[in-house]
Amino acid sequence: MNKNQFVKYFSEESLWEKIKQFSKSAGVKVVYAVLLLYYVMNDKRVSLKTKLSIAAALGYFILPTDAIFDLTPLIGYSDDLGVLLFALTQVSSNITPEIKEKARKKLTNWFGEIKEEELRDLEDKIG
Repeated sequence: MNKNQFVKYFSEESLWEKIKQFSKSAGVKVVYAVLLLYYVMNDKRVSLKTKLSIAAALGYFILPTDAIFDLTPLIGYSDDLGVLLFALTQVSSNITPEIKEKARKKLTNWFGEIKEEELRDLEDKIG
């Protein structure tokens, strides 16, 4: 699978629409991963190559017809999370404390109280 084929599916508008429609079913971990990638991509210090890799991962998340249909109970977003985690491990050196804080604040706005261990679990996986 060529990751660049998914870049064309990324736009900020489609990303926010996907999150708006499916954030509850996707869950906190998936949305946190998306937000981390989004904020890294918008960091001026990040290279164009890194931004394209992130856009590909976010494009895969946005695309409704991915490997596992997103509305499949329990496992629908597992492939998305796998792609997002892979992208996060590739850009982990660009994830600053400020980016984590922005993502956490946005999550709290959308979901309310967040279980800290869920976010720590994801952060541990990306290094």
